[in-house]
Amino acid sequence: MTARFLVTTDIPGPGLSLLKDAGEVTLLPEPPSYEQLRELTASGDYDVVLTQLRDQIDADLIADARIKGVSNYAVGYNNIDVLAATDYGIQVANTPGVLTDATADIAFALLLATSRRIVEADQFVRDGKFHGWEPEMLLGKDLTGATLGLAGFGRIGRAVAKRALGFGMEIIFAPRPPAHREVSQEELGEFAGKVTQVRWAELVERSDYLSLHVPLTLQTQHLVNAKVLAKMKPSAILINTARGPVVDETALVDALKSGEIAAAGLDVYEQEPALAPGLAELENTVLLPHIGSATEPVRAKMSEISALNAIAMAREEEAPHSVNPEVFNLGDQ
Repeated sequence: MTARFLVTTDIPGPGLSLLKDAGEVTLLPEPPSYEQLRELTASGDYDVVLTQLRDQIDADLIADARIKGVSNYAVGYNNIDVLAATDYGIQVANTPGVLTDATADIAFALLLATSRRIVEADQFVRDGKFHGWEPEMLLGKDLTGATLGLAGFGRIGRAVAKRALGFGMEIIFAPRPPAHREVSQEELGEFAGKVTQVRWAELVERSDYLSLHVPLTLQTQHLVNAKVLAKMKPSAILINTARGPVVDETALVDALKSGEIAAAGLDVYEQEPALAPGLAELENTVLLPHIGSATEPVRAKMSEISALNAIAMAREEEAPHSVNPEVFNLGDQ
């Protein structure tokens, strides 16, 4: 039987060609609404749906769905109710491990842009305000010697740490905030003796730059809230390249307006693509449109991985990057 794939949004690279070689592909002309996607997945016309982070695959949609799998074109999958999918025997897969360096580069770009007020300076010149060098014009902050706090110390957190060491920063980290887990020197590997583990509360209070690298879970939603922002240094800068809801964006706007913290660099947003009221008007922010993985090689590899995941699902095989492999294992018993 011919495999049938539903692709909610066009993807770059080899993904679509791989899917077309494996079966029939329906590429939607524009991103579907929730109700449209629910109707399409319930139709029985498709084996696998290839989704984006904006596609909400919740328990209600899954209960009606007549599909074998959901292949998410992203490393994150908080848009999918994985527990519900597992209950209904639907595989879910993602694209891990390919965007580490690209996302770390964006995090560090935000560190530099916020600390040295790059966006403000660019606009200053474009507005015709630059009339020559001035001793106190657009003074920023140093990275060298400053303390970088990493919330999360997985692949991306470690990649940011490697970059920060080159800039002479002091690096502290909390591996799984707000919970605490001791990390051995052996587990730190190349970072042993170069970074220091602290508890979440200390990380918040000591960091000159607080960079977030945690997944979105019930425990990390609003990890950075009004109370946390109040405990940060007034000179501190917040960087978020993880997931938008990790930060209470309304509280962040208030903190930035009041001077409770100095600045923020964001690539993700709580109600993406919408911004919290007032955020876009703040000069002490650098705001990017979720481009952490936006390099041509990375997006092409994501395309390939998501297609191969989808093809395996359609064939009732375990997807190479399944996030609920128990579905396949249970079916094989």
